[in-house]
Amino acid sequence: MEVLREVLIKKFTQAIREGNAGIFAGAGLSRASGYVDWKNLLRPLAKNVKLDIEKEKDYLSVAQYCRNESGSRGSINQEILNAFNAEVGENENVEIIARLPISTYWTTNYDKLIEKELEKQNRKVDVKMDSDQLSTTLANRDAVVYKMHGDVDHPAKAVLTKDDYVLYDNKRPLFRTILKGDLISKKLLFIGFSFEDPNLDYILGQIHALLDENVAEHYCFFRRVQESDYDDDKDYGYEKARQELRAKDLARYGIQTVFVDDYPEITDILRDIESAVKRNNVLISGSADDYAGWGRDKAEELAGKISEALVKNNFKITSGFGLGIGSSVINGALTEIYRNKYKHTDEYLCLRPFPQGIKDATERQKVFTQYRKDMISDTGVAIFLFGNKKDPTDSSKIINAPGCREEFSVARDNKNIIIPIGSTGFMAKEIFDEVKANMDDYKYLEKYMDALETENNVDKLVEIVIAIVKEQRMA
Repeated sequence: MEVLREVLIKKFTQAIREGNAGIFAGAGLSRASGYVDWKNLLRPLAKNVKLDIEKEKDYLSVAQYCRNESGSRGSINQEILNAFNAEVGENENVEIIARLPISTYWTTNYDKLIEKELEKQNRKVDVKMDSDQLSTTLANRDAVVYKMHGDVDHPAKAVLTKDDYVLYDNKRPLFRTILKGDLISKKLLFIGFSFEDPNLDYILGQIHALLDENVAEHYCFFRRVQESDYDDDKDYGYEKARQELRAKDLARYGIQTVFVDDYPEITDILRDIESAVKRNNVLISGSADDYAGWGRDKAEELAGKISEALVKNNFKITSGFGLGIGSSVINGALTEIYRNKYKHTDEYLCLRPFPQGIKDATERQKVFTQYRKDMISDTGVAIFLFGNKKDPTDSSKIINAPGCREEFSVARDNKNIIIPIGSTGFMAKEIFDEVKANMDDYKYLEKYMDALETENNVDKLVEIVIAIVKEQRMA
């Protein structure tokens, strides 16, 4: 059954937020980096046994024929080593899925693209390629990569021939068991997977037999059959009908198909998913040594109520613990977390106090800039209020906080939704004025600008902020 990309983005994003999402990667994901797919891996081997790979559909049998003719796995092992130790290019799809806050990755690929990219994202990876690894857990792991068909470093154990599939339950019995569990309890997004794998067919069949129509919902991408791909209208019509039947058949197992006209659309969808995930994470930026016409109590009430309302609406708050604002942000968040969120503090509040004790001004600025970039990189919304500090050269003077300004610049470059509460004055007003002068870039604020500039009623401002972030979470 076909689903719209908007439905996929909404539902898979929700699964990520709830911690129930996973990725299943096939050869198509790695192809963009320069790695071969199953067909092209077997091409030289097929030639050795006088088969034309272009005429073959059953690649599993081709692999077995090659094994039979050679009398050993040596040639197959060497081909795997040659194909998956080559230098490859960047792959944005892999980069995006590694950045997503997902902890479960399945793949039938032999390459190391996923685990290497996860490590680049400073995530500790627990790679499982043999059954005896499944009973141990890497301490403090951030993600698990299940390589159910093996790894390039161990080509003799790779699953490729008919014999390998027949003996799968003997050599890797628990992989199917764990995958069944994930197919039942999680939403998996299949990327670059053709659904021609006998292992997955077997597992899906068992789940369908046990659960009938009560299966979990999963998603996959198919490139829609294009008329331009065929010289003959009959061939096009046949393949189009076949693809539609395949999509309907997958729906029996809860796998919904998202059709794309070309592969770059998959990258666009993954970008949209990442953006939607980030828009659930909200930076509250601001500091205050002076509360001007607001007064300390009212300013703290504003910060606290915004924070409390965000958590109530299931947003996660990031705070750098700004002077005069940070404690109110934390108190507001904790009030709602302890009242209604089962004390799940880490799910709703990320505290990032800045490093202290760096005496050299140049080094401190360098560290703070990188720290701000890291802190903001996982957020999709940035709220600015107040933003002032005592002048370091004259403590009797109040200046607009340059740190707040830098956080705006980073958030803007990160393509965050920007919400400057100009009525709080200081750097927030300066940011508001810049936004107002460039409204083409901030159209989502148009109907709220007057209130953001002049409103000083705490409850009304909270209502406005929540309206904006909820609208943009669904955008």
